[in-house]
Amino acid sequence: MGEMLITPNDWPHIAFRLALALVVGCMIGLNRQQGGRPAGMRTFMLVSMGASLFVMIPLQAEGDSPYAATNALSRTIQGVATGVGFLGAGLILQESPRKSDMPKVRGLTTAACVWTAAGLGAAIGCGLWQMGLIGGVLTLITLSGVKRLNRSLGTLKNQDQEANTEDVSINGDDDD
Repeated sequence: MGEMLITPNDWPHIAFRLALALVVGCMIGLNRQQGGRPAGMRTFMLVSMGASLFVMIPLQAEGDSPYAATNALSRTIQGVATGVGFLGAGLILQESPRKSDMPKVRGLTTAACVWTAAGLGAAIGCGLWQMGLIGGVLTLITLSGVKRLNRSLGTLKNQDQEANTEDVSINGDDDD
């Protein structure tokens, strides 16, 4: 855990970790906010920085041994994951249209993003800032790139369905 541990007097490293957690949360939150999602930039910034803060506490606390700090860090990360999972659960909505028997679930991606932002913040708080940055970039690629890929595949699929529908309509009109 060598470079993870920081002293309470090491203000530059503390500030760097917290600021970087804010930046990574901001990048993800801005992406979600532009899409009109329920959780936006401020929420993601706070979740990411909050996770960073929580994991930095046991990293600064002096223990009897390195094992004590590792144990405290492990329990802290588990608590962050659980707490943020609860926050994410509040973002998930189930809509059941009256005409349909199939419920429609919304907010799963936003909840997953909040959870991911907490994980990235925790990594940055532990001093694993490279992991946090790479994870943030990969999150943005997943949110934007995969959405574009789905749209293009959906467009191709819709064009095939429309072609089939036109064939059926033409054939159906001839039978009348």
